[in-house]
Formats: sequence, C-alpha cells, structure tokens
Amino acid sequence: MKGYLQQRFVIAAALAPTVLIAVYFIWGFGAATAYLSFTDSGFLPSTKLIGLLHYQKLFSSARWWNTYGNMFIFGGIYLFGCLGIGITVAAMLDQRSHSAIVYRTIYLYPIAMSLIITGLAWQWVLSPTTGLQHFVRSFGFENFGLNILGSSEFAIYAVAGAAVWHSTGLVIVLFLAGMKGIDTDLWRAARIDRIPIWRTYTSIVLPQLRSVLMTAIVLLSFNVVRSFDIVVALTKGGPGRASELPALYAYDFYFVRGNIGRGSAAAVIMVVSIMVIVLPYLLYELRSRKQ
Repeated sequence: MKGYLQQRFVIAAALAPTVLIAVYFIWGFGAATAYLSFTDSGFLPSTKLIGLLHYQKLFSSARWWNTYGNMFIFGGIYLFGCLGIGITVAAMLDQRSHSAIVYRTIYLYPIAMSLIITGLAWQWVLSPTTGLQHFVRSFGFENFGLNILGSSEFAIYAVAGAAVWHSTGLVIVLFLAGMKGIDTDLWRAARIDRIPIWRTYTSIVLPQLRSVLMTAIVLLSFNVVRSFDIVVALTKGGPGRASELPALYAYDFYFVRGNIGRGSAAAVIMVVSIMVIVLPYLLYELRSRKQ
C-alpha cells in the first residue's frame, strides 16, 4: 500500500507543473479576457467595470454580425469538409495497407506547413494574374474566369477550402490509426456474412471510433476559433469585410484600434459560441461511454 501511494505521489508531482501551466495559460487567460470585456479598457487594461456596454456595442454593429456569420460558414465547411474527406480517405488507405504509410505522409504534409504559408500558396493559386485563371487562359480560353478572392460572395469559401486542405491530413492520420486497431476478427465475420465494405465501415468500424471522432472535433473546433493566420495571408478579411473572421475582428480592436474591452468581448462571444455547439455533443459522447 505504501509503495502504491508513493507511486501515485510521484506521478502527481510529475504532472503538477504541466497542469498548473495549462490552468494558468488557458483558464487563467480566459478568465482575464472575460473580465476585461466588462471594463472600460482601451489602449491599456483597466479595472473600471462598465457592465455589458461592449457587448451592446458589439451586437449593434453590422460589421460584427457579418463577421460572426462568416465564422459559422467557415466552421461548417471546415468541420464537415475535414471530417468527411478525412474519414473517406482514411477508409480507402485502410484497404490499401501496403501503401498506407506513403499516402499518410503525403496527406500529412500540408499540416506541417504554417497557415501563413498555406494562405500565401492558395493566394498564388487563386490569383487571377498568376494562378489557375492565368494558366487556363494561356491555352486560349480567354473567357475563363476564376476570381474567387475578388468576390465578396465567395471569398469566405476560398478561405474555408484552403483551411480544409491544410487540416484534412490530421483527420486522416487520426482515423487511420484508429482503423488499424480494429479487431481483424470483425473483418473476417463481415466477409463471411458478405457485408459490403462501406456498410462495414459505417455500421461496425466508425461506431467503435467515436472517441477518435470526439478528439478530431475538439481539435478542429479550436482551429475555427483561432483562425487568423490563413485569413490574413489569403484575403486580409477582404474584399471589404467579406471574409473577416472573429479572430481578425478581435485583433483589429486589440492592436489597431486600441480597444481591449471590445476585442475581449468579441473573443468571449466566439469561444462561447463554439462551446455551446460542441459541448452538448461531447457530453453526450462521454455519457454514452460510461453506460
């Protein structure tokens, strides 16, 4: 018993610094941001409370509603795009186990690049003067047009598409690793019963990978909240404010306009919005695993 307690103490002592740092930098900074959103902080932080004034100004701003709506467009395409493509490709690679390592490396390569590099690369590809439009027109198709970045209607979809390309590799690796851990006896039984491969994945394999799905959703949701680099590199929030996301909105008020209170209010709203959407699913999954 004494040895067991000593072992638990050593483990707790080893993990304590990491836990304290995580609590301080995540929950501590989050609480500080929420507090500043209720103060009259301008260029410098302040402790004078002004209630919900910043939130009232935030929700009365047409710019904020445009930015807030873009977050849901971007987040929906990003989450469903990464998960849909990632799971499909992982299943295809799982059936080609002899070449899975090679393809896994190829698909994981984009995530090794920074979002700034990804944004700049896609900006070059989608540029009317240097990208696909110029390439196709060089073959004589002068009427071909692909100026997505210059369209206020489609620019946000270009940002989401670039983000999906960047992060899909992570989902592929997560699910491919999970699929490799599935008991081979299940596959043998499915073949004996002549169950189609797609039905085996949807009815047998994927239900066993719910924890992997939960991990992927959490990681991707964090990326939706902090999507700043790729917007700045690809569109700078333009044309106009058509592709602006809340992270860029908060940055503008924090560091350009010198209004820490408004920037903090924007940060709080976008984090709470993602949590309201994701937390019910996470709680449902955790409760299902306990049953």
